Amino acid sequence: MNSRAFRRSAVAVAAFSATALVLAGCASDGGDSGSGDSDEPVTLTIATFNDFGYTDELLQEYMDENPNVKIVHNRAAESGDARANYFQKLGKEGLADIEAVEIDWFAEAMQYSDLLAEAPDSVKGRWLDWKEAAATDPDGRLVGFGTDIGPQGICYRADLFEAAGLPSDREGVAELFDGDWENFLDVADQYKEATGKPMIDSANSVLQGIVNQIEYTYTEPDGTVIATENPEIQAAYELVTERAVPNAAYAGQWSDDWFASMANGEFATMLCPGWMLGVISGNAPDVTGWDIANVFPNGGGNWGGSYLTVPANGANVDAALALADWLTAPEQQVKAFTNAGTFPSQLEAYSDPTLTDATNEYFNDAPTGEILSERAEAVTVAPYKDASYFKYHDALQNAVTRVFDGVEDEQTSWNTWVAEVEAF
Repeated sequence: MNSRAFRRSAVAVAAFSATALVLAGCASDGGDSGSGDSDEPVTLTIATFNDFGYTDELLQEYMDENPNVKIVHNRAAESGDARANYFQKLGKEGLADIEAVEIDWFAEAMQYSDLLAEAPDSVKGRWLDWKEAAATDPDGRLVGFGTDIGPQGICYRADLFEAAGLPSDREGVAELFDGDWENFLDVADQYKEATGKPMIDSANSVLQGIVNQIEYTYTEPDGTVIATENPEIQAAYELVTERAVPNAAYAGQWSDDWFASMANGEFATMLCPGWMLGVISGNAPDVTGWDIANVFPNGGGNWGGSYLTVPANGANVDAALALADWLTAPEQQVKAFTNAGTFPSQLEAYSDPTLTDATNEYFNDAPTGEILSERAEAVTVAPYKDASYFKYHDALQNAVTRVFDGVEDEQTSWNTWVAEVEAF
């Protein structure tokens, strides 16, 4: 799951506040649990961000099955906060027994795989190959339990599309957006001309969508930095600053105003991985116009996905591994999808009728299980992301933001980014 920082507010709290089963800090108060099957009382802390679909009810299921276990769920508002905390404390003290890590900075975490506990052999082989491979270190140790992946469709306000004279049914919208990014932005032009309002929620979400379709973005596997010389990255930046910025309501996501705009109609589309469905419905519960179309510019794209990791120096390592195993098992991944739209990474989940036949009442009863399954099949590129990916991409998003805010023009902001990359 991916995000940028935002100010805490009542809107954000309504969608993302931690529904902790027990109020406590991140540090566990239990001793070494010995094994996951121990009958000794243990308090396990789990730290996530955004919405993993780990509801009170889901966590209670585990506690009912394991009466000796008490779970404390601490949820950060966004992954940037979680990342800062993770790398400040990894290998030291203060982390939760289970820590969630987002895909954009997971390669960075894998540099410290020796500080993470190894998953048991019994769980190996149940994920998509690329999902498990990314969490396996050079010594063959699997140190991350894959949670979700982020196949994307397009979420849109059917009522606003209809008012703008555009198709509003799912099939018509899928046909409308069937094409490349230029076509997507052409529709954005049409929408703005008809309504006077931007169609796109944020310029940087478009950048994210384009970059996630590029195999080698900022570095190559041999360590060569290609960021500032990569024509695909420069083309993406130019397209976003020239075409998306004028058609976007915000530079980035996750601000208080951005959350509020899901309900007030300031924008009409969002690039939508499965996990975004819960974000929208949680922040605009009374809006009846949202829907999702089975289409994505230029084919398919994956945005986000996360892992659960267990710090090796935690007080309850074995018990934490057992809980991480349970939370990422196919059955629980399907339940998390039902709760928050987080699309499973477990192979067995894809044959579960609960997933394949799933519909979403909020999104006009859209067949979200079918749509997201087809969107997952449409993904053909998994961008190479090494430990430097996050800092290069974050800096490029800042460059787009400067253009959006009028702080620098397109060329000056690009030059600023180039200088930042050279200084890293």
